[in-house]
Amino acid sequence: MKRDESPTARALLLLELIQNSPGITAERLADRLGVSERAARRYVGILREAGIPIESVRGPYGGYRVGRGHRLPPLMFTPAEALGLVMAVLDGHHDDAADPADPVGVALGKILRVLPEAVAEPAAVVRSLSARHPEPGARTPDPETTAVLAQACAARHRLRLGYRIRPGDERIMEVDPWAVVVRRGRWYLLCWSHTRNARRVLRVDKVADVEVLDVPAVPPADLDPAEMLEDHLSAGWRHEVDVVVDAPAEAVAEWIPRSLGRREPIDATTTRLVGGTDEPDWYVRQLTAIRAPFRIVGSRELREAAEALGRRLLRAGS
Repeated sequence: MKRDESPTARALLLLELIQNSPGITAERLADRLGVSERAARRYVGILREAGIPIESVRGPYGGYRVGRGHRLPPLMFTPAEALGLVMAVLDGHHDDAADPADPVGVALGKILRVLPEAVAEPAAVVRSLSARHPEPGARTPDPETTAVLAQACAARHRLRLGYRIRPGDERIMEVDPWAVVVRRGRWYLLCWSHTRNARRVLRVDKVADVEVLDVPAVPPADLDPAEMLEDHLSAGWRHEVDVVVDAPAEAVAEWIPRSLGRREPIDATTTRLVGGTDEPDWYVRQLTAIRAPFRIVGSRELREAAEALGRRLLRAGS
């Protein structure tokens, strides 16, 4: 604790401690602030005079806590907590507050502790139920790492990354960051890799280290981050996809998501779907959403998967 901090600054720090540790004693507050117990109680009085409902319970198990009321006391978040809340909104994060190292859990806990009881109780129940069913495969990356990447995109600075290809295999690469995109709970960095001399889409949760370089990084003028990500997700697979649909591209876009392939208009009433897949059986099932005649031109594996699915459906209807 710096000696030149004002009583108001110490009172706000005390509020932070009470919010983070409901039931904290005057002795512990004094120890954390580096002041006497009498001074700690005086700072509690300053908060109460400001209209913040600080409650106290006497006895060996007593202490201070922020009372519930209609007026929301000041909430103080660290940068990691604040970014974590933004990320929570974007990807549906609902982690439990049991882990004090989780910035999102800590920040959400602060909010729940100061809400009126009629609001806080149902919110806490929904949160606990949601925490038991996280989205499969979704991994929320480190908030501070995400912040550095997003700021580098905005400031247009080149980055040197430590990137985990797989456990035990970390690569160093220099990239021009273009955008950070969230899709179904997964976070991606769109960039130009100078190491590979090619466009790249990197998983943010696999970025181990970030160094901002004093080198400009200018994104393409025609960059569409969402479209680039969908292009990446629909290409580079083992089996090619080439499907001709007897419908205009606008109609195909309503039936088939962009991640399954590019929609290339052949004419006003016909569209070619071009992409790839590692799972022909799964991909064919997605094609059944098309509400128009279509022909599978490639690949052979995709045609065979379609024939097998057709036979199963015919048997089911016989």
